[in-house]
Amino acid sequence: MMSFRINPLVLVVGLVEVAAAANLFVSHYTGTIYSLTLSGSGSSYTLTQNSTVSVPGQPSWMTYDSENRIIYNSDEGSNGVQISSVSTSTNGKMTLTGKAASPSSGVHNALYGNGFLAVAHYGASAISTYKLPLGSGASALQTEKFTMSGRGTIPARQDAPHPHAVHVDPTGKFLISPDLGADLIRIYKIDASSGKLTACTNFAMPPGSGPRHAVFYGNDIVYIANELSNTVHALTVTYPSGGCMSFSRFQSITTLANNKTAPSGTKVGEIHIKDKFLYASNRRDLSFNPNDSIASFSIGDAGKLTFQQITNSGGTYPRTFAINKAGDMVAIGDQTTANVVIVKRDTETGLIGAQIANMRIGSAGRAENDDGLSAVVWDE
Repeated sequence: MMSFRINPLVLVVGLVEVAAAANLFVSHYTGTIYSLTLSGSGSSYTLTQNSTVSVPGQPSWMTYDSENRIIYNSDEGSNGVQISSVSTSTNGKMTLTGKAASPSSGVHNALYGNGFLAVAHYGASAISTYKLPLGSGASALQTEKFTMSGRGTIPARQDAPHPHAVHVDPTGKFLISPDLGADLIRIYKIDASSGKLTACTNFAMPPGSGPRHAVFYGNDIVYIANELSNTVHALTVTYPSGGCMSFSRFQSITTLANNKTAPSGTKVGEIHIKDKFLYASNRRDLSFNPNDSIASFSIGDAGKLTFQQITNSGGTYPRTFAINKAGDMVAIGDQTTANVVIVKRDTETGLIGAQIANMRIGSAGRAENDDGLSAVVWDE
């Protein structure tokens, strides 16, 4: 009879992996970025604060370059606005390394080409670009300023163009910007060497949609989160030889169960994809009164979305959320209650599970104001 001996070292390594710590970065509208560590195992986890760093203005969005360990911050302020960069270390220490003058109301940014950063400016009706690294006294490489002839379908929110995000397509050759005010998806061709953006023909969204955020699914599909209609639109992507990319819409679905119309005051926040599942944050839907929700959808073979689940966001106004690379956890940033919530995620079914950690970050915000928690990303 054969006997087997279990190497104790293998067991120890396994236990260490189960209980391994993970780091996150969280920004707050007061001008502070926090480094956090999530530690624990099973259903028992704890969030602890490592360090903080002050950055210019009102940091609204963080893009994390994990290879070089640099965070790029947009500033949603209106005076003396500056985008900034922060270097990070594995022990959680952060250092402000660069900043540059910027148009006002920076709400989103993205890396593109061979070392460039694009920024969407909601209030300034513009997209600006920068050569990296950011240096003192640096200025925009290119600024695209937008106008429109009159107000849109929802005049109070569509008084002017309001680009709300910038996203690079999977080929790296195009950049798109959902424009909430103009009901457009703006499309640009990228020159990777110079960083120059060349405008293509825009894609018109249904009036009153208010496109805010987007996520690509492979090369052939892009999903658009619409803040004003509280819907997600599925678009087919076409790449004509030598020309600009183009879109065609094949589905529209609300971000609530059974395609239900959202309550007045609800605003879709972000959308993200992990494997064959799409997730959307619902701000002010009060599905778990006083808390809001995260909706999940399965993605069919042809890209069609099917509603799957709605879960508690663990606070109010979930402006931001991020799924870790392993796919087994989701970090939710609730803006108004200014808390980070960590929930489990089933990697097979895509279903979001129980809350395992919760931490207040800085001062709470006020409903419908640009304060409180603004963004969360995993350090990976």
